[in-house]
Amino acid sequence: MPDRAPHDVPPAAAPRHRTSTSERGSFCLARCDCGWRGPARRARSQARTDAERHLADVAAADG
Repeated sequence: MPDRAPHDVPPAAAPRHRTSTSERGSFCLARCDCGWRGPARRARSQARTDAERHLADVAAADG
């Protein structure tokens, strides 16, 4: 079976949107199981806000 690009995945098989934060040195990044990554932030609170915005964008796109 050929590899599929993420946009070719049927909605039922699409990854769930669970976000988390991780630290690299003095930076914090927000990530999602769907592959989305936020920018590196010095403030953990800003990384969490990036994750919340991602979830809001996904919810708005889903209708």
